[in-house]
Amino acid sequence: MSDIILKAENISKQYRLGLVGTGTISHDLNRWWYKIRGKQDPYLKVGEANDRSTKGNSDYVWALKDINFEVKRGEVLGIIGKNGAGKSTLLKILSKVTTPTVGEIKTKGRIASLLEVGTGFHGEMTGRENIFLNGAILGMTKKEISGKIDEIIEFSGCQRYIDTPVKRYSSGMTVRLAFAVAAFLEPEILVIDEVLAVGDAEFQKKAIGKMHDISQGEGRTVLFVSHNMSSIKSLCTRAILIKNGKIKSSGNVDDIINLYLKQMKVEKEDFDKLERQGNGVIKVDSVSVSSNNDDYHGTVGLPFALKFKLKNNVDAKVSDTRLDIRIDDASGQKYAWLSTILQNNKQAAEDRVKEISFNLEKLNLQKGIYYITIYLEYKGEVSDWIQNAFDFEVLDGKYYDSDAKIPNNQGKVLLDYTVKYD
Repeated sequence: MSDIILKAENISKQYRLGLVGTGTISHDLNRWWYKIRGKQDPYLKVGEANDRSTKGNSDYVWALKDINFEVKRGEVLGIIGKNGAGKSTLLKILSKVTTPTVGEIKTKGRIASLLEVGTGFHGEMTGRENIFLNGAILGMTKKEISGKIDEIIEFSGCQRYIDTPVKRYSSGMTVRLAFAVAAFLEPEILVIDEVLAVGDAEFQKKAIGKMHDISQGEGRTVLFVSHNMSSIKSLCTRAILIKNGKIKSSGNVDDIINLYLKQMKVEKEDFDKLERQGNGVIKVDSVSVSSNNDDYHGTVGLPFALKFKLKNNVDAKVSDTRLDIRIDDASGQKYAWLSTILQNNKQAAEDRVKEISFNLEKLNLQKGIYYITIYLEYKGEVSDWIQNAFDFEVLDGKYYDSDAKIPNNQGKVLLDYTVKYD
């Protein structure tokens, strides 16, 4: 128990939709009347789950409901979930920006937060002055801050503008300085939201490296929210998945990421609802993935097919149609690109197209979750373009006769395939 540095006990947060606060004086008086009699808030009995995609019947919604978890000293906890799941609300409660409606947060030590661009900064003050302001908020003395200020400025890369008011900083510069302050002023717990995504690739790499040093080298605790599964996988020692304001699962990082990606899967009947670009002359109507008749799954070393059925209003010909697909892994790494123009098809150029299939005799992708981006062209113009149109899972299996693993080519995989038109 002595290693537990943060503990969330039955955390719930309720909001009234469309209004600030409780909404009416009558509600406030009603709460007060229940409180002085030692009774529970009557509005805790109402409210609906935090599902942003559905229309509810209640004016109250539970942004978070019955959240319980513990974090050990030196642990890096990844918090993942869809937009609107309640991740940022949880971090605001942990950072004491807002209070829970029910429940309690127990912590040992100081908490530094990086929740939004410019969190805790005063726009009229210079970068240097804001470093001292943030340090004071964390309870540090002026002498302690002065001893760290050169490291903070150097890490941020904002030396030239450090004596310029922060209101003139770009969002990227502001995040650089804010992260440097939060990381170097030695809080026991560092809380970071998706805000790091504002920075450029070089800074994100530095920030991830610094968080590694903080947790592993200095034994401090990090709570990290991100939609970048690669960052979560490389940095975190444990993860929790939040869905509709509740903890869906917690545990091993790889297991939680896979569960999250399966949750994000687009079902066949939802295909028409996807955001797409192009003139729409012809469209992809449905997709099937098969390996030994197992839909939405592939197996390493077995035959594999991606079949795209077209909604063809112009009776398109083979010669006028081009289909490209890009395969990305769970972290967004580009793995492979397949295209109908790269194959010498025996199909007659004048034949009509209703379905296009990419067929592999032997699947050589690693075990994991993969995303497909679709690019469909008709007569040289983009007709249908869907980013991350759907995903599929590759199950473990044998590619070689022995148990030797498929080489990991750092995202560059050559797939030997054929194209078939129906």
